[in-house]
Amino acid sequence: MAVATENGQSNGHLNGNGPVEHHIRYIPFAYSSEDSEATARRLVLAIRPAWESADSKVEFVRFTDGITNTLLKAVNKKAGLSKDEVDKEAILLRAYGNGTDLIIDRHRETQNHELLMRYGLAPELLARFENGMMYRFVQGSMTHPEDLRKPVIYKAVAKRLAQWHAVVPCITARTGHSRRNSKNTDFIVPSEALGDAEFQQIIDSVAPGKPPPNVWTVMQKWIFALPTDTEAQRERQAQLQKELTRTVAELSQRPGLGTNGLVFAHCDLLSGNVIVLPKSQQTPADDSNGVAAKDTTIDVTFIDYEYATPSPAAFDIANHFAEWGGFDCDFSVLPTRVQRREFITAYIRAYYAYQGEKNGTTADYDEAAEVDRLLNEVDVFRGLPGFYWGIWALIQATISQIDFDYASYAETRLGEYWAWRDEISGDRQRAGKEMPLREKRWAQEQ
Repeated sequence: MAVATENGQSNGHLNGNGPVEHHIRYIPFAYSSEDSEATARRLVLAIRPAWESADSKVEFVRFTDGITNTLLKAVNKKAGLSKDEVDKEAILLRAYGNGTDLIIDRHRETQNHELLMRYGLAPELLARFENGMMYRFVQGSMTHPEDLRKPVIYKAVAKRLAQWHAVVPCITARTGHSRRNSKNTDFIVPSEALGDAEFQQIIDSVAPGKPPPNVWTVMQKWIFALPTDTEAQRERQAQLQKELTRTVAELSQRPGLGTNGLVFAHCDLLSGNVIVLPKSQQTPADDSNGVAAKDTTIDVTFIDYEYATPSPAAFDIANHFAEWGGFDCDFSVLPTRVQRREFITAYIRAYYAYQGEKNGTTADYDEAAEVDRLLNEVDVFRGLPGFYWGIWALIQATISQIDFDYASYAETRLGEYWAWRDEISGDRQRAGKEMPLREKRWAQEQ
């Protein structure tokens, strides 16, 4: 059975390896930030009509950690219920940021959520509405950037990320895009000469031999969506296209974990998307399946799957490491080489344990060699997250209504990419310039 997107394009098939599409309820109503409580209440009551009872006490808690969407926790604080009982029935309402369909394929996001549900890696998706979705609240504690730097946390993150990469399959489909929002393609071929099929082909084939969608096709889609109203904007778009072409040629064909060098990646593993699970949901430390952490007393789970797409594992890990500095981009606290090795060692052990569990075998691998190989690959990919989020922020600066300085953030993140380029090319050394803090920290052993 083919799955059609809202614009009528096929997004694959429903089979063992294809998109997972259940009948998720759709509510033909939108959340409005200008009438937040009333519209949120109407949406929540559509799936929880019992919360209209006289003894119900519905309240909303706003989370402010993200810079893309509005996230509300809906609870019913009926008399006599404990906090744990209230949280077990709580709902998360996520309303998409203004214009973010330009950046995010929302149909694909729903498929990602359902796919992860199949593997027990996402909460139950309860409903979609005009500009968002509702799902069960994930009990636990949201981490902050400083938490990501604690060994007990980053080893738990490594193991959970390894589970994603080892177990969840990559789904092949067209890269979702909004053609009407793709401002300019003249630097590749005159825009008026492109039909829809040709435009789709340009995006999907940006990384030869890599099935779409993937991190490379996403960046190509974003570059097409950059603002091009001024000559300076058009010049920057052409520059970033040149850099994408260069980076794809250098990095996209490198061998790596997964199928064809791609794994199902989160691609947005910032602290607000890492949840420390309550003790009642922890994996016993002596779990006999060999996957549980012998030296870890906590488990984590991940939320928000809107950027999830097939990617090199090294990109997903390097992207997470960049988030140790938070939105402030504090380069002085990025992981040292010793910390990266600890993370990657925990990741490799879990990855091959999950692979063996999935295949019904015991994984036979050289741990030291695999750790060294992935450690090197993450080093190679360390500049790409800055490029990825820099493009994203340039678009957000023109569409978002969230109070955040996206323009400055874009320059900071793109600066990471250029600093990496100058370092690996030797241009920085030849010019006699001091090593920038981010590169200095990355090279630090301990």
